[in-house]
Amino acid sequence: MLHIVDDEEIIRDSLTWLAQSRAIAATAYASGAEFLAAMEQAGDFDPQGECILLDVRMPDQSGVALFDTLKNRGITRRRPVIFLTGHGDVPMAVDMLKNGAFDFFEKPFNDNQLMDRVLEALQASLATGEQDAVRARLEALSTREREVLDLILAGKMNKIIADELGISMRTVEVHRAHIFDKMNVKTAVELARLLK
Repeated sequence: MLHIVDDEEIIRDSLTWLAQSRAIAATAYASGAEFLAAMEQAGDFDPQGECILLDVRMPDQSGVALFDTLKNRGITRRRPVIFLTGHGDVPMAVDMLKNGAFDFFEKPFNDNQLMDRVLEALQASLATGEQDAVRARLEALSTREREVLDLILAGKMNKIIADELGISMRTVEVHRAHIFDKMNVKTAVELARLLK
């Protein structure tokens, strides 16, 4: 999902059309307040990833101030921000990129280059979402399951794991089954691939 935040209706409409021409779902907002309200009511994260196109200059709240708010709320972690401006300068662009923006485009911009960058941002969003999901699954493991996991990843067999941890082989098998279930994998190879 592409979130377009711009106070100019013609820009919102043209960017929405442009995104849809590339099969990217898009929603437009006329102000930062409207976008923040939508984020507060938003349900689950879009499985296709999310990206925010943010105009730098808007009347009620600047894009820079909105970006700071979004960043403080953790919204930009999984939703990369691409700034759009008709009044940008190099120092501003550098500052925004250093502060965590995904990219910075000056109006008028090349439509294809912008949408290519949006697609890259959506891919980055997906990758971050997947990393967060894996991290959450790891955090769901018990301390003993983490110990068994580490030994599985070291390539050790159940009997060796049981000996090293001073538990029965049956207990190792139970922990292994719980680990595979919680991590949503079927084999140690899948587990290793997931955690590489």
